[in-house]
Amino acid sequence: MDAQITPDGHLEVLSKAEVARLWDTSHGSLYQLFRSCALAVLNCGSGLDDGKELLERYKSFDIRIVQRERGIKLEVKAAPASAFVDGVMIKGIQEHLFAVLRDILFIDGEILKNAHINLDTTEGVTDAVFHILRNANLLKPQISPNLVVCWGGHSISGHEYDYTKLVGYHLGLRGMDICTGCGPGAMKGPMKGAAVGHAKQRIENSRYLGVSEPGIIAAEAPNPIVNDLVILPDIEKRLEAFVRMGHAIVVFPGGAGTAEEILYLLGILLHPDNAQLPFPLIFTGPASAADYFKQIDQFIATTLGSEAQSKYQIIIDDPVEVARQVQAGIKTVRAYRKEHGDAYYFNWLLKIDREFQHPFAPTHENMRGLALHKNQPAHLLAAHLRRAFSGVVAGNVKDQGIRAIEQFGHFEICGDPEIMHAMDILLDSFVKQSRMKLPGKAYIPCYKVIR
Repeated sequence: MDAQITPDGHLEVLSKAEVARLWDTSHGSLYQLFRSCALAVLNCGSGLDDGKELLERYKSFDIRIVQRERGIKLEVKAAPASAFVDGVMIKGIQEHLFAVLRDILFIDGEILKNAHINLDTTEGVTDAVFHILRNANLLKPQISPNLVVCWGGHSISGHEYDYTKLVGYHLGLRGMDICTGCGPGAMKGPMKGAAVGHAKQRIENSRYLGVSEPGIIAAEAPNPIVNDLVILPDIEKRLEAFVRMGHAIVVFPGGAGTAEEILYLLGILLHPDNAQLPFPLIFTGPASAADYFKQIDQFIATTLGSEAQSKYQIIIDDPVEVARQVQAGIKTVRAYRKEHGDAYYFNWLLKIDREFQHPFAPTHENMRGLALHKNQPAHLLAAHLRRAFSGVVAGNVKDQGIRAIEQFGHFEICGDPEIMHAMDILLDSFVKQSRMKLPGKAYIPCYKVIR
């Protein structure tokens, strides 16, 4: 469908230079980035989790900025019909479109081209993440800690999805706001449940934060509950945004992307500088997910050891206990930050090693070159393991990753035999449990584990 839409309350005015950066005669790379992210937002609820397929299905889709005397408009052509009701674009999707425009312009002009932000240093990357979140108005200094980050797969069973809603409901009853990767499945369920809990408690101005990045948004389009969306430049800054903003993290069953998130956070928590820093981390699911978390726990034990296992709790089939433990953990976080003078809205004290910030390009060469051995500190091994799973995600759902697999074949993952054996078992379990792609789609592995 074709339409013209007007911003509501923000981005009503753009300079000629800003428009020119997005829209030049050759439709440059920044425009292509905006187009692909905008298409992903418009494709909300389609049941599609393949970035390459999305772009090919809507080859005729176009979007451009129209400057008028009273401000700007976005003109879309050949957009997915599911984004409209009776010919009018759904309000939430419209807001998400302008959030994408806001973030892409800000990142290009104020982060990537800003001489005062050095993305080659840990401090510079953290500063960039802070500025992007602040520009999106996600940092709320007057709110006591209450933001729970929920991780988990986009491809989960109906029973697991219902469980995520129950956990979200009990978190909502306790006044917790929710932050997820913004997509379907375990990213949507906690928000939906929390919305009911908030309604029962008559809590106004509830926050349902969606945090994404250009490579993944096509596979995980923002779900309808998200009322604040932010796009980070890459997966590493997206992950940092989660752990800097969140006061506790709950992990539901998922696939390679969820394993990547777990390893990212465990690697950070294993850094010696973070030894005393409280960070509630709970793995949970229904009774049917007990074996899933046993496999995750065993993989962590084999690769990272007992210290890593001590950083989380596993709670099976008890949404109320999950909410209670989150609430108790956040009280500890609040007391620690108050004692040490750290902000409630952004965890400045958390030490994030450069290995967790440097963008990883999942090429075939880089995947083969990962240092997957135990002759290194546990937190650095976690960083390399995280990259391995990040590559699998790219090969599964990201446009560039899918095209690389089509051209060069499987990613090859190699390392210590014990680690490779554990990784092979874990990835194989994700395939057998249909956690790599949405239900109904045959999964062809994009990787080969070399033992």
